[in-house]
Amino acid sequence: TSPKQRLVPCPECGALSEFSSNNPFRPFCSERCRLIDLGAWASEGYKIPAPITPEDLEILVMNKSLSILALVT
Repeated sequence: TSPKQRLVPCPECGALSEFSSNNPFRPFCSERCRLIDLGAWASEGYKIPAPITPEDLEILVMNKSLSILALVT
């Protein structure tokens, strides 16, 4: 039996595309959609809406420390 094909919506256009090593553009459906998304990142189209605060950094450090502790114990 062959493995079941997993289809996911393309993050750019919404078309279903195969999520496997057979699709070199995964999770995108095509090179075009992959490049559109890359262009949005390159032109800073995706941004965090607020600046990172010292409290945010403290939470990130605590979460990282807890993750490491979980691995050790």
